[in-house]
Amino acid sequence: MTGRGAPLDLARRTSGAARVTNVELFFDLVYVFAVTQLSHHLLHDPTITGALQTALLLAMVWLVWAYTAWVTNWLDPERMPVRLMLITLVLVALVMWAAVPEAFGGLGLIIGIGYAVTQIGRSVFALVALRGGPLRQNFQRILAWCVVSGALAVAGGIATGPARAWLWLAAVGVDLLGGVAGFYTPGLGRSTTTEWTIEGNHFAERCQAFILIALGESIVVIGATLSGLLGRGITAAEAGAFLIAVIGSVGLWWLYFDRSADEAARVIAASADPGRIGRTAYHLIHPVMVAGIIVVAAADEVVVSGPGVTGVASTSWLILGGTALFIAGHAAFKVAVWRVVPWSRLAAVAVLGLLGAAAPHVPALGLSAAAAAVVITVAALDHHRGRPAPG
Repeated sequence: MTGRGAPLDLARRTSGAARVTNVELFFDLVYVFAVTQLSHHLLHDPTITGALQTALLLAMVWLVWAYTAWVTNWLDPERMPVRLMLITLVLVALVMWAAVPEAFGGLGLIIGIGYAVTQIGRSVFALVALRGGPLRQNFQRILAWCVVSGALAVAGGIATGPARAWLWLAAVGVDLLGGVAGFYTPGLGRSTTTEWTIEGNHFAERCQAFILIALGESIVVIGATLSGLLGRGITAAEAGAFLIAVIGSVGLWWLYFDRSADEAARVIAASADPGRIGRTAYHLIHPVMVAGIIVVAAADEVVVSGPGVTGVASTSWLILGGTALFIAGHAAFKVAVWRVVPWSRLAAVAVLGLLGAAAPHVPALGLSAAAAAVVITVAALDHHRGRPAPG
C-alpha cells in the first residue's frame, strides 16, 4: 500500500527504509500513561475478574495504537494534516485513558466514545487523504468495520454491569477479526495481505517502541516503589527484591532486543508479503508480550514492597503468569516470523508452571528470583546461539 497519487500528497515517499518521526514518538508518550493506568488497574484488583478487565482494556489500548501505526506507515507524519491528526488523537487518548480506573464504573462512556471517535475518525481521515490512491478501497472496508466496532464500544459505555464487558469484547473482536478477514465488506469484497505493502522496517520499529513503552513503565514502577521504601529505611530483603526486579526487566529486554527484534525487522522488510508478517507477528502477537510486561511490572511493585509474603495466590500468579505470558508471546512471535518451534521458550513456560506448584510455600522474593532466572537463562541461550531463528 503506497498511497501514491493521493491528491493531498500525504503519502510517505522514501527511497529507502522509512524512519520513525518525532511526532510519532510524541504520539507514543500518551501510551506510557495508558500502560501505567493498566498496571495500576491490575494492582487495584489482582483477581481473575480484574485481570480479565485489564486484558480487555489493554486490547482496546493496543488496537487504537496499532491502527494508528498502520496509518502512519502509509501517510507522512511530517505533513501538517497528518501531524494535526496525530495530535488530535493524543488529546482523545489522554481523556480516554484517564478514565481507566473507573472504566467499569461511572466513566465507561468516556472510553467507549473515545474508542469510537479514534477508530472512525482516523479511518475517515485516511480515506480522504488517500482519495484517488490504491488504498482508498481498503480504507472504505476498514471504515465500515470501525463503524461497527465504534458503535459497540459506545453501547458498552452506556451499558452497566457485565453487559459493558461483553459489548467491549465484541468491539475488540470486530477490530481483530477485520484484519484476519481482510476487512470483507459486502459490495467491496476483501483485501489480501499482499496488497498491504507496508514499509516493514518502520512497522517493526513502531511495535518495538511499544515494547519499550511497557518496559519503561516497569522501570518506573520499580523506581517509584524503591523511592517509597528509602524514606523509611530499606531492608536487605527489599533491596534484594529491587535488584531482582531490575534484573528481570533487563532479561525481558534482552530476550526481545538482543537477537530477534532486528532480525525480525530485516525479515519483514525483505518479505514479498510484509502485510502478512505485520498482521500476525506484530499486530496480533505483540500485545501478548506487552500484557506479560504489564503483569510483571505489577508483580515487581508487590514483591519489592513485601518480599517475605508467602502463599498469596494473586502475588504468585502475577510473578509467574506475567513471565510466562511474555515468554509464550515471544515464542509465538518466533513461530510467526521464522516458522520454527522455539523449544527453549516452551520449556521455560513449563518450568514456570512447575514453580506454580511450589508457589504456596515459597516467599515472593524467592519466586521472583526463580522467574528472573528463567528469563535470563533463555536470553543467555539465545545470545550463545548467536542467531534468532532456533528456539
